[in-house]
Amino acid sequence: MIPLPMTVISGYLGAGKTTFINQLLAGDHGLRLMIIVNDFGAINIDAALLASKDEDTIALTNGCVCCTMGSDLFLALGDALDRRPRPDHLIVEASGVADPSRIATAAQAEPDMRYAGILTLVDGQEFDALARDPLIGPQVRNQVSKADLVVITKQVSDNLETCLVELTSAPILQEPHLYAVFKLMLSDPVPATVPERAARHPDYTAWVSQEVAGIDKTALHHALARRPTGLFRVKGLVVDSAGAKWGVQVVGQNIEITPNTGSAPPALVGIGLRERVDLAEVEAWWASVTKLDH
Repeated sequence: MIPLPMTVISGYLGAGKTTFINQLLAGDHGLRLMIIVNDFGAINIDAALLASKDEDTIALTNGCVCCTMGSDLFLALGDALDRRPRPDHLIVEASGVADPSRIATAAQAEPDMRYAGILTLVDGQEFDALARDPLIGPQVRNQVSKADLVVITKQVSDNLETCLVELTSAPILQEPHLYAVFKLMLSDPVPATVPERAARHPDYTAWVSQEVAGIDKTALHHALARRPTGLFRVKGLVVDSAGAKWGVQVVGQNIEITPNTGSAPPALVGIGLRERVDLAEVEAWWASVTKLDH
């Protein structure tokens, strides 16, 4: 049987991996894709494409399937190889803080699997600042340097491409060129070797709150703009005083609060570098927000 090609989708927190996967699942590529993600709670599948859904798998009418990673990558890869009919291509979404080359080496450990490259998404608005950060920078630059294809998402800063060219010789495309991205990612020829593993990334910490009811949208926006230093990524679902749900997505200086009709439980999650996030400070900040809104 022909080895199953595996591509890793990489990118720092908030680079747009979930959006890209949504587009990939719905794309007109004619392939049976299997996509392994850390959490498909944010995957927004068009109802017309949805064939079935259970606790850890989404099946689509176009033959694509989306599964959660679980706790063991190798078990997930084994499930992909055992699936009948076997997928045409396997896509693994790396977490925002993961070393993609470490995941890519799994393709070499499986004789029935073939390494098909690393695609790294770059937030065009935030990358320059992230790359220059003394703690985050090495990890962010590594994700680009290990890439076989780089895709720029969001707004592009003036010196972004100069910075990227210094880090990689891989093709660099902007998000609107999705057809070209799909063609490069899903077709041969593919790289013959897997990049070496990168150094260990800095420790991250997460803050979670379920005290998200009765939140005023305007007050929330102001609060997120003045959140504690170091809380780089914030996402989740809050409920206003009228019972309406609002999705929250924060990356760096970008804050989005949009209507949400999903079934996910309301909660807010924050992510940042452990040595830069004081969880007591975050708790105090959020307590002041909820008190103002009640």
